[in-house]
Amino acid sequence: MNMTYGKIKVNNAALITVRTGSTRLPNKALLKINGKTTIEHLIQRIKKSKLVDEIILCTTTLPEDDVLCRIALKNNIKYYKGSEKDKLERWNGACKEYNIDFFVTVDGDDLFCEPELIDLAIKQQKISQEDFISADNVICGAFTYGISTKALKKVCEVKDSDDTEMMWVYFTKSDLFNITKLQNIPDKYIRKDIRMTLDYKEDFEFFKNIIEHFNGKDFNLSDIIDYIDNNPLVAKINIEMEKLWAENQLNNTSLKIKK
Repeated sequence: MNMTYGKIKVNNAALITVRTGSTRLPNKALLKINGKTTIEHLIQRIKKSKLVDEIILCTTTLPEDDVLCRIALKNNIKYYKGSEKDKLERWNGACKEYNIDFFVTVDGDDLFCEPELIDLAIKQQKISQEDFISADNVICGAFTYGISTKALKKVCEVKDSDDTEMMWVYFTKSDLFNITKLQNIPDKYIRKDIRMTLDYKEDFEFFKNIIEHFNGKDFNLSDIIDYIDNNPLVAKINIEMEKLWAENQLNNTSLKIKK
């Protein structure tokens, strides 16, 4: 059962997309580092955003994902339970339930998603009213997408598939929307030699190394980069997995629009 939020307007939200089902690294959202699950590390990180009005954990209606809803409540954020396969419909349902105008999507795999970049996207959209904001040139896992609810609703009307795990093509290849790149990204964050997403055991070891290094201290993306640059072997823990991850994404990406 989903939580209700009345008619209060949520101008800007962060939607954390996560489920327990995973074939490459089973139950990765529930693996623990320093006594906290990986999803809790991510939730605490997104709470550092200065411009997000509400953080909503978006998971599925499957019973095994109820544990994620309990983690959301424990960490004082909202949750929404929707489609298992259709990520777009899950987001659409959350936006309707919580009356959201614009959201930044945060992958549950991206433990070091950077609040500074989330806030940049919110500022940018407020001025230009863009439908879709991406940042392909930043460190993998530092930022995902900013999406207007209006554009999301349109995509859900025109898509002809319920398998939308790789959903960006519906915005970038459909010629229906005003799409743009995230502006004013610090040069320091534009790197291709660092991988910050949790798909494989090597990725878990990468995150574990960094979180244990800071050992409860507050740290941002700049601090992570400094640590890696001073300890080059850390980036090498999982950078080889980037090719496998990219190939998997390419193989599972398709655009299916209703005629």
